Amino acid sequence: MTQSDPIWNDIAMAYATASARAPGLHERFRAAGFDPAAILSLDDLSRLPVLKKETLLALQRADPPFGGFLAADRARVERIYVSPGPIFEPSLPGGGGHGLDVMFRAAGVGSGDIVLNTWSYHLVPAGLLFDEAARAVGACVIPGGVGNRELQAQVIVETGVSAIAASTAFFMALADTVIETYGRGAWRVRHAFLGGEMGDWMSKRRRIEADYGVKTWACYATADLGLVGYEDGQGEGYVVHPDRVVQICDPLSGAPLPAGETGEVVVTTRHADWPMIRFGTGDSAFALESSTDSRVLRLSALQGRVGAAVKVREIFVYPRVIEEVVIASPGVSAAQAVVERIDGRDTVSLALVLSPGADPVAAQAQAAEAFVRSARIRADTVNVIDALPEDAPLLVNHKD
Repeated sequence: MTQSDPIWNDIAMAYATASARAPGLHERFRAAGFDPAAILSLDDLSRLPVLKKETLLALQRADPPFGGFLAADRARVERIYVSPGPIFEPSLPGGGGHGLDVMFRAAGVGSGDIVLNTWSYHLVPAGLLFDEAARAVGACVIPGGVGNRELQAQVIVETGVSAIAASTAFFMALADTVIETYGRGAWRVRHAFLGGEMGDWMSKRRRIEADYGVKTWACYATADLGLVGYEDGQGEGYVVHPDRVVQICDPLSGAPLPAGETGEVVVTTRHADWPMIRFGTGDSAFALESSTDSRVLRLSALQGRVGAAVKVREIFVYPRVIEEVVIASPGVSAAQAVVERIDGRDTVSLALVLSPGADPVAAQAQAAEAFVRSARIRADTVNVIDALPEDAPLLVNHKD
């Protein structure tokens, strides 16, 4: 990428125009001494301080409902979504489920497919965004919502549902109900668009694919931004949506971090009717692939919320690291890391729960190696234990 890349012209024009229409955005630029019309590169964009969700929430409380950040005509707002806080997000015309149609296209879902959408259609955007995105690629949508498992199982069988959008747990419950009630031959679903969950989610996805004969897909999206990244089946992590500029930044200073370092995901949308520019998501990840100007092209799986990280010997360790240990260590079914400060030194103790018949020596060695690879520090001890509580956190901080 060079300074002549048209994305910077688009962003500069969009945000200069938005600033004249949105007083909250204009004040943000004024306070930072930032001229959006002068954006010629990622370095120019990075001079603007990151906007945290907490700040947006405070601005909206002071000037409801949008904090002075809506740059479009209020009459164009089709829906208002409500995120925890509450934070209000306007839904504007544009189609495609705020970019989620890109994910369906990457999965090969389109005309002729029937998508059972079990995400909620109330207040939060997930249900409507999945609905709009599936219809944008030509698929037929059944708005199922959560619950009525037996009825939805009947719907799956009798309408020929080929794809399901659901939480991981509800998808499994639906699949089991279909198979138990109608037999395995009645289960003809090919795609599962799943929501992430804590713990060893990637291993669970592999088991789902083996047990139910489906291909699982996931994306990274937020109510504020729409789709940020999506799986394309060609590599790890998420391909960044072409209309998003993604950076990995220091959670405290907002400065862009060197390639490979984990930090906060900071996103700028290319179109500015709802001007999320240098918006801090509060999620942590690292870049798997970047452009020559350091814009993230492929994003890692999320490592956890920024506040969930524990600093160990000057390195931030995220809960996702423990998931990676389980994924990379055959015979390990669960794990937990405990951070303590002993005699003035940070220590990490890794506890492993093994599957029946697993070799404890090999499992400990593989887990120790996986931890170093993902966390970039060594665990002080790696022990095998009998069990962990079902809701046990992946990462425990006993330093404080």
